[in-house]
Amino acid sequence: MRTIRGARRSVATAAGAAALVLVLTACGAGGDDTGESGEASGEGGAATSLTIGTTDKITTIDPAGSYDNGSFAVMNQVYPFLMNTPYGSPDVEPDIAESAEFTAPTEYTVTLKPGLKWANGNDLTASDVKFSFDRQLAIADPNGPSSLLYNLDSTEVVDDTTVVFHLKQPDDQVFPQILSSPVGPIVDEDVFAADALTPDTEIVDGQAFAGQYTITSYTLNELVTYEAYEGYQGLLGAAKTPEVNVSYFADASNLKLEVQQGSVDVAFRSLSATDVEDLQGDENVKVVEGPGGEIRYVVFNFDTQPYGAAQPDADEAKALAVRQAVAHLIDREAISEQVYKGTYTPLYSYVPAGLTGATESLKEMYGDGAGGPDAAAAEQALADAGVETPVQLGLQYSNDHYGPSSGDEYALIKDQLESSGLFTVDLQTTEWVQYSEDRTADVYPAYQLGWFPDYSDADNYLTPFFLTENFLGNHYSNPAVDELITTQGVTADPAERTAVIEEIQDTVAADLSTVPYLQGAQVAVVGSTVEGAEDTLDASFKFRYAALTKG
Repeated sequence: MRTIRGARRSVATAAGAAALVLVLTACGAGGDDTGESGEASGEGGAATSLTIGTTDKITTIDPAGSYDNGSFAVMNQVYPFLMNTPYGSPDVEPDIAESAEFTAPTEYTVTLKPGLKWANGNDLTASDVKFSFDRQLAIADPNGPSSLLYNLDSTEVVDDTTVVFHLKQPDDQVFPQILSSPVGPIVDEDVFAADALTPDTEIVDGQAFAGQYTITSYTLNELVTYEAYEGYQGLLGAAKTPEVNVSYFADASNLKLEVQQGSVDVAFRSLSATDVEDLQGDENVKVVEGPGGEIRYVVFNFDTQPYGAAQPDADEAKALAVRQAVAHLIDREAISEQVYKGTYTPLYSYVPAGLTGATESLKEMYGDGAGGPDAAAAEQALADAGVETPVQLGLQYSNDHYGPSSGDEYALIKDQLESSGLFTVDLQTTEWVQYSEDRTADVYPAYQLGWFPDYSDADNYLTPFFLTENFLGNHYSNPAVDELITTQGVTADPAERTAVIEEIQDTVAADLSTVPYLQGAQVAVVGSTVEGAEDTLDASFKFRYAALTKG
């Protein structure tokens, strides 16, 4: 989730930017397209429509203007990608591309499948591909994913079906996955503006879609209706259900009630842990879990935090001591068990457990050394830097984006900090649409974010956060980290790359621009006759509606 903005990394030794990258989707199967009879394709006797409920919010469906899970969930259904991942696999493959390969160390050549069409009848050509990436860089929206294109120098159209991406640095191990990420949706150059965000209504009216679905009805954050697109020629195959309705809920408890009663067929993001636990005993629904790459973390703004660079009493050593004290005091196990009933587990790493290169640098460096908090260590860190206590800390969280338990989560963090006697916490909450603007405008000294990964590689948890001008926009910059991140991205030898990834984590753990504390699984609650959730809750971390059917 993935969550917000990016920045560009200048891929030489200089500083640069951030990135997210999302994995892919794929599957070659699927039945026939829906005919005039309205029967579901590929699933004899299956229902022709189903309803999905979510508490996620859409910011915009223009790929240049959003970098959040709610918006990207829509994009995954309706836009074509050059690269994607098959169901059940984290490995990237050509999607609407016929082939994709390095034809030179700094040239990545993609050949499109012939005869591609947008739902509005326009031809989908290499010109649209170039347009899509050029506009990302031209718009560079602070809440958009343009930072993922840190290594893209230029995009060249060779002919109607061939495009060459010219890269700044050779042997980029991540670029193919970036093409499947939030910056990767291909858009129709006849509908979208080249240098400004295009309103959602214009996109829908223009039927600028060529994914597994098109959008036939759109009311922002209330109801979106999808219809299977017969012209889709990508990796994932035809949608199994002809029509999908997605309802947006302000309250997760209402979503729970609707899925229990059968008014909603699938509830995905985000029921509370208590609700999920309760639903596991309900014979009318199934709780389906998939691999988890989602993390929760506290972000520090290096300008506005206590003793930050833009404060009257700015002091780098004191600012670091404040961050260290927070890291010493957070009790991850308590948050995991008391708030999330174990559906989220303690995270002591910047790269989640299970991914190559993951370490537990934070466990070793902070708290009691075994994963627990240590108030004495926090007090010592502040005393050594000459920080007067209690420290006044403004802490912000979103009350509508990371699930209904966020309030309990951050109330507990506030209590953990204040019970030490070392902090006085001003805890505030803001709705997501405003929150996503404020956090990049230096409004919050410290704040909640979650990350839902774009692809299953350690780079996705490092580049977006820790390069200079990163998507967090928190003014963190360490030239040594910039160089290490650049190095891991172009190191082909797996063992050498893993060693660099481990070094990055140790370095950023010492700087503490963020404090990760929880790692969660993907969870969907579905009606007893709904199938396919198991297929799409995979290591791509994308939830693809086209895999779902209802008997």
